[in-house]
Amino acid sequence: MKAYLFPGQGSQFVGMAKDIYEHSAEAKVLFEKANELLGFRITDIMFSGTDEELKQTKVTQPAIFLHSVILAKTLGENFQPQMVAGHSLGEFSALTSIGVLSFEDGLTLVSKRAQAMQKACESTPSTMAAILGLEDDVVERVCAEITDEVVVPANYNSPGQLVVSGSLKGIEIACEKLKAAGAKRALVLNVGGAFHSPLMQPAKEELQQAIESTMFNTPSCPVYQNVSASPILNALHIKANIILQLTAPVRWTQTMKQMLADGATSFTEVGPGTVLQGLVKKVNREVVTASA
Repeated sequence: MKAYLFPGQGSQFVGMAKDIYEHSAEAKVLFEKANELLGFRITDIMFSGTDEELKQTKVTQPAIFLHSVILAKTLGENFQPQMVAGHSLGEFSALTSIGVLSFEDGLTLVSKRAQAMQKACESTPSTMAAILGLEDDVVERVCAEITDEVVVPANYNSPGQLVVSGSLKGIEIACEKLKAAGAKRALVLNVGGAFHSPLMQPAKEELQQAIESTMFNTPSCPVYQNVSASPILNALHIKANIILQLTAPVRWTQTMKQMLADGATSFTEVGPGTVLQGLVKKVNREVVTASA
């Protein structure tokens, strides 16, 4: 079975999607529509801006969404997924690509998500750290033992790689304790806040109103959502899970294992970068991976 994966924040690069814009009339129309909807020329930043401009959350998230969704559209008949998943932000790209959200609604929600997350980050200084070389249950136990500060598992990326999220002090304490517990590395990430943690509650509440008033259609194939790591076909269940996503962990390792168990034979990454292909290989070295 063909599985398609959609990347999240961190996969952006200057020059992204420029070739798609230049070689597809359909893509050009959609990019220009996006410029109009967003109220600024995001294509200028994507194609020839600076790294700093592209790193702004309000730019990064729509940029990755546009790259992925428009690339999927230009594939035409070659894009016939039997299952899909998206990493964090990438879940919105996946949902739009299989018809759950319209292009306009998907982009609008992603833009609102980015702005809401930015506000939450600015109101509460917080961060994330990548923990390498420990079993998930050890990381979960250490986080649970830290009760004075917020620190939780946020991204289950691959076996032996789990990202934790929380307050600045919480992450500092967690890194010390996790190193003592045997982590090979506990690396604080250069991110603006504690994504997929309770500290994103204000963003979740803000985004929830927008999601609830948006039409969600039945998907053309099962979508394996971050919150549950299980295949969903019911539009109302998809909507409920996407609301929970901002404060819940991304269960990517579990998602890859479940897709493989359900018959996935190849994984194609749709969008910038190859990060997700690398994470798949850490779950199963033999599986076929490719870029769209």
